[in-house]
Amino acid sequence: MTVPKGKLLEMLHFLLLSRRFEEALTELCQIEGKIPGMMILCTGQEAVGAGVVAALRPEDVIITNHRSHAHLLAKGADPKALMAEIYGKRTGCNKGKSGTLHLALPEIGAPCTSTVVGAGPPIAVGRAFAQQYRNEPAVTVCFTGDGASDEGSFHEALNLASLWRLPAIFVCENNLYAGAQRLEEHTRVENIADRAAGYGMPGVVVDGNDAPALYTATLDARARAAAGDGPTLIECKTYRWRGHGESDPQLYQPKEEIAAWRALCPVARLRDAMRAQGLISAEELSAMETKVNALVREAIRFAEESPYPEPLEALEDLYA
Repeated sequence: MTVPKGKLLEMLHFLLLSRRFEEALTELCQIEGKIPGMMILCTGQEAVGAGVVAALRPEDVIITNHRSHAHLLAKGADPKALMAEIYGKRTGCNKGKSGTLHLALPEIGAPCTSTVVGAGPPIAVGRAFAQQYRNEPAVTVCFTGDGASDEGSFHEALNLASLWRLPAIFVCENNLYAGAQRLEEHTRVENIADRAAGYGMPGVVVDGNDAPALYTATLDARARAAAGDGPTLIECKTYRWRGHGESDPQLYQPKEEIAAWRALCPVARLRDAMRAQGLISAEELSAMETKVNALVREAIRFAEESPYPEPLEALEDLYA
């Protein structure tokens, strides 16, 4: 199918925003005491968030994991509130209580992220069941990594989602590594999507660095889910340029492998394709990049000027 120009521009914007947002975090993590806690980035695989979310509607829900910045930004997260949360500030989207790894933005349809590998699929099944039970015109998308596909929770969730024909889409970002463990060291199947056949649902393999291809695949899966035909498993073949976290020296990733995947940059791929097709001029691209850079600078300024929570605020927003 032909992807509308407006959608291509939307995806390019979020590709650029996700890349610059995380480049800034990479720089900030090198300053001692600047960013608290562990930092896990999706640099190199931003097309998954941009492409998949572009095919969703505002009422749709995403359940994601520890590598979530691109997903959340594409779903509509405020860069300022997101950056402030990463800083641990009171003005953050979770009042400085979640940091970068356990974010919750229910106002944009992103009720939770989790660092627990394989935690997302059962939660996604619950949300999709609620959507079906209430006869809501919405679907739930669950983002996981290839490592999560070896967890029992992943298989139980896909089995139940298929059995009940739930309006769910499972998106596996196969970036070749589960932590420091390469794909062939933790699974025997070449394609994670092949596992879908065991649950009677379609399994689709997509170039995870091709945002328009991801948009098209998700649009098809969403139509199937919304029609009551059940879930789809989409496997996105991609790669993370950084280590598992910013403290990871990447000794297990061959330098030539990293270089080869950097040459397949998803940001440059869509940008250059749009330039070649005359869908964006040099001036329009420059304006988009300027806007994105300004958004990230403003997010950092906002976070750094915001206060930390008071100690007693730790007792607020609790459930007993």
